[in-house]
Amino acid sequence: MGGPGLYTGIGKKAKDLLYKDYQTDQKFTLTTYAANGAAITASSTKKGDLILGEIQSQIKNKGITVDVKANSASNVITTITADEYAAPGLKTIFSFAVPDQKSGKVELQYLHDYAGINASIGLTANPVVNLSAAFGTNALAVGADVSLDTATKNLTKYNAGLSYTNKDLIASLNLNNKGDSLTASYYHIVEKSNAAVGAELTHSFSSNENSLTIGTQHILDPLTLVKARFNNSGKVSTLIQHEFRPKSLITISAEVDTKAIEKSSKVGIALALKP
Repeated sequence: MGGPGLYTGIGKKAKDLLYKDYQTDQKFTLTTYAANGAAITASSTKKGDLILGEIQSQIKNKGITVDVKANSASNVITTITADEYAAPGLKTIFSFAVPDQKSGKVELQYLHDYAGINASIGLTANPVVNLSAAFGTNALAVGADVSLDTATKNLTKYNAGLSYTNKDLIASLNLNNKGDSLTASYYHIVEKSNAAVGAELTHSFSSNENSLTIGTQHILDPLTLVKARFNNSGKVSTLIQHEFRPKSLITISAEVDTKAIEKSSKVGIALALKP
């Protein structure tokens, strides 16, 4: 389906180019499939001296997806998604975590040719209500994102965004943090190449500070992707990702602080195996 998509899609292409898959931890992920079609994924992440684990089971049947995650913090998170079960373009999501009794939430997502709407409400006596919407077309979209705490009757979040898209570029403008920060992002596919470039500039009105990140990616061959980025804090990051077998990836990334070059660079490795 065409249309503007959800509000969360505004600026997403540039963010993915600049931030997706960069990491300085060591992560291993293994996915297998049970006889009933359920996907079982186990992952382990080493963050410094800390090792975090998670196991996830996902099963799909006739438009219903049940996803259960358990992590090393003894949390069990369950998400049930009904995709276009009640009406075309409508997705219903119910989620809760154990032992957090206040984590229950119901979410509705609706996609139309000229609108994308997301509404959620917590399953508590005084829930937080979130509503976000994007209106327009797949070329030009405008949207807003608002959260209301019904206990205090205060707006805890209000953001707005604008996006323009054509065949080789995407430009967006977001007003975030209750109007305190303005972010402009740009994503451009380089003509007649397998490369893309992106940039993100954020201005904080309260601190009068700016942050700028510039990045690029290049597809070396159908199985290998390289990326690089630089920000105005002096940090340079690079990444190479290779699909060494179908659906199985190894990603190696590194980060260097050019303003503290005497410090060791940070290196992250992620290995994801799928049958």
